[in-house]
Amino acid sequence: MSALQELLHALPGAVLLARNDVIVYANAASAALLEVASPEQLHGRTTNEFVHPLDKQRSSERIYRISSQAVEPATAPNKPSEFRLRTSLGNLRMVLISSVALVVEGAPAVLMCGLDMTHQSEIQQQLRESEQNFRRLFESMQDVYYRTNAQGVVQHVGPGVRRVLGYEPHEIEGRTAESYYPQSSDRDAFKAAIMAHGEVSDFPGQMVCKDGSIIDISISSHALFDHNGQFAGIEGIYRDVTQRKNLERELQRLATTDMLTGMANRRAFLDAAEQAWAEARGNGQAMCLLMLDLDHFKNINDRNGHLEGDRVLVAFAQAVRAQLRASDTVGRLGGEEFCVLLRTTDADSGSEVATRILEGVRTMPLTTATGERLSVTVSVGLANLRSVDRSLHELLDRADQALYNAKRGGRDRVAFNAGGGPSHTDSLGPEHQDT
Repeated sequence: MSALQELLHALPGAVLLARNDVIVYANAASAALLEVASPEQLHGRTTNEFVHPLDKQRSSERIYRISSQAVEPATAPNKPSEFRLRTSLGNLRMVLISSVALVVEGAPAVLMCGLDMTHQSEIQQQLRESEQNFRRLFESMQDVYYRTNAQGVVQHVGPGVRRVLGYEPHEIEGRTAESYYPQSSDRDAFKAAIMAHGEVSDFPGQMVCKDGSIIDISISSHALFDHNGQFAGIEGIYRDVTQRKNLERELQRLATTDMLTGMANRRAFLDAAEQAWAEARGNGQAMCLLMLDLDHFKNINDRNGHLEGDRVLVAFAQAVRAQLRASDTVGRLGGEEFCVLLRTTDADSGSEVATRILEGVRTMPLTTATGERLSVTVSVGLANLRSVDRSLHELLDRADQALYNAKRGGRDRVAFNAGGGPSHTDSLGPEHQDT
């Protein structure tokens, strides 16, 4: 074997012997080609670490294919092919490589022979232009290229990650992609989509930047598979779409919010009520609606002006929200008429909420521009979901009828319409005359 090594060492072409892609022998020409001080410095390193990123996939497939053919004696070498290599000093080489599978000391191995083609001016120019284009693309792209293995560990990431997340590529490579998700559920949803469809396009998610801020991202990626068809990782790009998402959220807010009071507008409230009604019907849960109308609000506008009326509406909205849970929804249906949706709430509990709203509105600390105290009250109509209700419209009608009864009964009070008979009115404030 020593005589063979001496022969290989004297060859002008690069010769490497690798087991499982790990270099176990290199001759002097290999050391010169890969720019290391001695062949021994290549021992224990993988051949793949010298392959240019654009050729890694092709190189891995080639090595796998030839390794699976290892027999004694060695089979015929495979067809020579050109590969781009990076030396230990970072210089580029175009190398014509041929390889053969054999068994050495009872273990399969691959013998590779390489011929440096970089000196050929035309190939060298093409190589230089290819690398320049590759670098320019990576440096300038707003998207972040990445590749992970089957365990989700980042194997490679483009320099665009500096702009998007604020990290240097080497700070991310070797860590799991999931480390940068603020919510693991986002990563789980992404993986499930990839495994189900093999690829995703414009898939939504969020990531945590180096400074701790959270951004919205859009991911377009595809699954990678090994030679046996087994899942081997994910490759793709993602981009920062925070500005777009913020605009979408703002447009959604403007489309669903009453701009004066900050409550849901009529359309958004009715959409939420329809969904809640369907869920309550399906789950057999309780649900209440409170229909609210400010008493004598026209007089406030006529006496004090519409700006003062707007101020009253804003204060009223705050007083109502102060009595509600996060799961409740309140909307402005129009003018001074409002509606409150109380999920999983029966009539007795709904009546308690309505009573608190009455008191909260009565005690609002409001004064006019001249210092005169404004006294504001509200009438409330209460209706609860019945098993015989066929639509949300029926529930709304009963709440509206109960509100009418509260107005007719003297205002500043709650009226309850259970359906199927006359409405019951609770007197919860001083008697008022109808006007």
